[in-house]
Amino acid sequence: MATILITGTNGQLGSELKEASKSYYGYDFVFTDIDKLDISDKKQTEGFIKKTQPDWIINCAAYNLVDKAETESEKALLVNGKAVRNLAEAIKGSQCRFIHISTDYVFDGKSNVPYNEDSPTSPLGAYGLSKLEGEKAALLHHGSMIIRTSWLYSSYGSNFVKTIFARAKEKDSLRVVFDQTGTPTYAADLAGAIMLIISGVIRNQVAFNAGLYHYSNEGVCSWYDFAVAIVEEAGLVCKVLPILSKDYPTAAQRPSYSVLDKTKIKENYNLGIPHWRSSLKKCIKLLQ
Repeated sequence: MATILITGTNGQLGSELKEASKSYYGYDFVFTDIDKLDISDKKQTEGFIKKTQPDWIINCAAYNLVDKAETESEKALLVNGKAVRNLAEAIKGSQCRFIHISTDYVFDGKSNVPYNEDSPTSPLGAYGLSKLEGEKAALLHHGSMIIRTSWLYSSYGSNFVKTIFARAKEKDSLRVVFDQTGTPTYAADLAGAIMLIISGVIRNQVAFNAGLYHYSNEGVCSWYDFAVAIVEEAGLVCKVLPILSKDYPTAAQRPSYSVLDKTKIKENYNLGIPHWRSSLKKCIKLLQ
């Protein structure tokens, strides 16, 4: 029986993995969050992994307060960088497979074609820098798979979809930036893809290939388009007005274009990926 250790279970992706795990029998899932396992504590991490002996680790634990990271860069680096190194070093030399979640914020957004895994990284802020450090740390282990994702949302946790959904109920109009382009990712789809990869490898249907991968839903939109779609799907009456990023200043600069090329993960692991709009429908239904 494969033992699958999941960190950061209380977050969006961790919660969706917990949900997805209900469809998988014959696996031993170990769900942890900071109260059970603080991965920034090297000694604790080593002890926990020695005791648990996982065959797989899915690291969903992250510091993801993008703007706050500008003033809390050390905290971001501790959780997104050093803690990942603790995990990688605790399993170094073992047969444990490590799936680590990263972000589109490792790119500067200056491209006009989708980023693939070989595209040069150049984070614009402290959050992106800390996540890039985490990628480097994860790759210290030979059996590491890093999945970069973008614009993650879920019916769990706090995210853009839930914010727009709540605000559109209360307000007549909302102002949302239209000069940042990317792809929303439904965390339930990503969790499902991760579980398909793991079960496929365990059942010898696909070969495990370590390294960098990209995963988001299919399609492309701006935050403005995304907000319009949320309001429409929810059947709410609220006008969404497009504004420029300069009219909505934030502490951290965001990449203006961060569409991810998903060819590699689709081909390597025979994945079909839904369009962001059809996945949004599912999430809105849950929120209603």
